[in-house]
Amino acid sequence: MRVLVCIKQVPDTTHVEVDPETGILKREGVASKINPYDLYAIETAVRIAHETEGRTFVLTMGPPQAEEVLREALWMGADDPYLLTDQGFAGSDVLATSYTLSQGIRSIGDIDLIVCGKQTTDGDTAQVGPEIAEFLSIPHATNVSRIISVGKGTIRVEIDYPEYSEEAEISLPALIAVDKGINTPRLPSYRRSKLTSSQPITRLTLSDLEDKDPTHYGIHGSPTRVVRIFPPEKNSGRDIWEGTGEELGNRLFEELSRMKMI
Repeated sequence: MRVLVCIKQVPDTTHVEVDPETGILKREGVASKINPYDLYAIETAVRIAHETEGRTFVLTMGPPQAEEVLREALWMGADDPYLLTDQGFAGSDVLATSYTLSQGIRSIGDIDLIVCGKQTTDGDTAQVGPEIAEFLSIPHATNVSRIISVGKGTIRVEIDYPEYSEEAEISLPALIAVDKGINTPRLPSYRRSKLTSSQPITRLTLSDLEDKDPTHYGIHGSPTRVVRIFPPEKNSGRDIWEGTGEELGNRLFEELSRMKMI
């Protein structure tokens, strides 16, 4: 089985500056890491490929330095790394990112199963996986907490909802977005780091994609715009009231009424 896992390089810090003109995160010079949820996706993809005697492809979109996370994925057991990188991809919102990744997957071709992490820590939308599936016109499942079985042409998974869980059998090709807890990601292997040190990383640019229209990518292909990003204002002020329960209850009622909250 040919299993592809989508990963992302995210800032390894909560202190990231935003370009005031474009609203885009300034990633240059910021320490980065693999998105934590993607570690579980890599482990899931590697295990399925191993059990089915297949191959694991790993794809990320980003600047040239995103090769770092592809190398780490190789050390964890992935086979073939691909980097989607082009200046025209910069500033992509969720929709443009999903479309670009779907085009990259089409370029690689013949993928039976796509595995994504549930969400990223820098965006937290949890929308990229499902949108990739929609662009590829394949079935998908999110919040996958367990792989029950992988058969010929199907995969059976357990999906975890807030109040209950259910089992689903999905026809392949398909996409699944996995949650933390589905497995324990392996540590990068020193031996594999040596074996794959000279392995080339395939770069895909706009010219390599089926759809070469630049207006479908990056800022031009993003229907949403960041109007303003700012840190929340700190409010550490407080009032201490004293009195009986009845007095405090009446005062609280009056205060909430004044604030038009009740």
